[in-house]
Amino acid sequence: MTTTVLDIWVADLTFPGYMDWWHRQAAEFEAAHPEYRVDLRALGFFTAPQEISAAVAEGKGPAVAEYYFYMSQIARDTTDPDGRPRYTSVRRAIGDRTEILGEPVVVDDIIPAMRDYYTVDGDLWSMPSVGTTSVLYANTDHLAAAGLSELPTTWAGVEAACAALAEVKAGPTIGWANHGMFFQQALASQGGLLADNDNGRAGRAGTVDLASPQMLAWVRWWRDLHTAGHYEHTGTIPDWQGTFQSFAEQRVGLRISSSNDVNYMVSAAAGAGFGLQVGAWPYNSAVPYAGNAIAGSSLWLADGLDEATRDGALAFLQFTHSPRKAADRHKENSFLPLTHAAYDLLEEEGWFAAHPYHRVPSDQLAVYPDRPAGPGAAQWPPSRGALFGEFARAQDIMTHAMGDVLTRGDDPLERFTRATAEAQALLEAYNATCHSPVPGSAPETLRVEYFTDALSYSGADLDEVVRSQR
Repeated sequence: MTTTVLDIWVADLTFPGYMDWWHRQAAEFEAAHPEYRVDLRALGFFTAPQEISAAVAEGKGPAVAEYYFYMSQIARDTTDPDGRPRYTSVRRAIGDRTEILGEPVVVDDIIPAMRDYYTVDGDLWSMPSVGTTSVLYANTDHLAAAGLSELPTTWAGVEAACAALAEVKAGPTIGWANHGMFFQQALASQGGLLADNDNGRAGRAGTVDLASPQMLAWVRWWRDLHTAGHYEHTGTIPDWQGTFQSFAEQRVGLRISSSNDVNYMVSAAAGAGFGLQVGAWPYNSAVPYAGNAIAGSSLWLADGLDEATRDGALAFLQFTHSPRKAADRHKENSFLPLTHAAYDLLEEEGWFAAHPYHRVPSDQLAVYPDRPAGPGAAQWPPSRGALFGEFARAQDIMTHAMGDVLTRGDDPLERFTRATAEAQALLEAYNATCHSPVPGSAPETLRVEYFTDALSYSGADLDEVVRSQR
């Protein structure tokens, strides 16, 4: 029997045992399809696009490559050495098939919030692999002491809750990392855009705006919370670990963070002996609510594969996202169940009834505002998020601008106007040299995150904080 090798390259998110899940999938797929061998490679989370592009430039890229969500434009612009686009649409490759090598096709069942981010011009380009969103965590013991029985749902509600918490405990009352994801979430929920051409979805983005009314509303609200003594600014960018530790040690009663932290937050609360509640991302009630943004990663299929390799790769994507596997992965890592069938399976088995904090992120993303009539309807909702080159470094620019507002008292309009000019220069340089095996004009273009003064955190860091509370 001829064996077909499937080169599958995925990003290692560094959470303890993270790659074990992928290796299990590879082994189980091989057992179900002995005519295939899965060569799985773990890439650095921060450097995966660099590793992929280096291989593609040498004509050695994988059949399937995983990219973090805001690197999607990089994937779309990557070409083989002969100038042909590296990746093809997953939906187009599947066609009208309902199963591939006996594996039921699940792409049509992907939850809309995840499906829509990776869809351009009605075509699903890549297969979502990891999904998260932003949520609010609360220490219910602190809330009860302050006479609060419900979590705030709006920015104004957060202000009121922080004021009440401050009455019973001195010091800051809320914290979150200074990270680009929360800028994206704040803009999305207000209907704001980061780039022109409908956030890069109606055509290539040529301009960015980091000083839009929606951005400035978020920045000023954040600054005012800090000025009032409620927001805990650790002084480090982004400091996911520091904000987690502050909540775990009960220095603050509220924390905004990724839904990916649910398991860690639950463990921290249990270890320290306080109650935990999870709520939806607080929105700006002064403007119409426009939905919530997603984060995560997706798997891109190389174009030009022979039929056996192409179908094996497509079958592997369906196999690893079957309802049972997607449901179990949600339990392990707090990732969103990526399909309706996975969510329904968890519901039927009583998982959400027993773990209600896990229900919140999915239910939050299920709320889509009514689609407007007329122009713009095709690009609805704006919370689908942006596609443009130099997304990662634009986020770095946002976070440093915010740092200057918080620590130096810079004027938000002036500082974010300068930030826009910085990001615009990067985007123009990117667009001038974007179509190649190595898109862009600088190595930093292909780095997932490029913080100049701090590294992000890992699951091992959070595990250590949890252990220290026990």
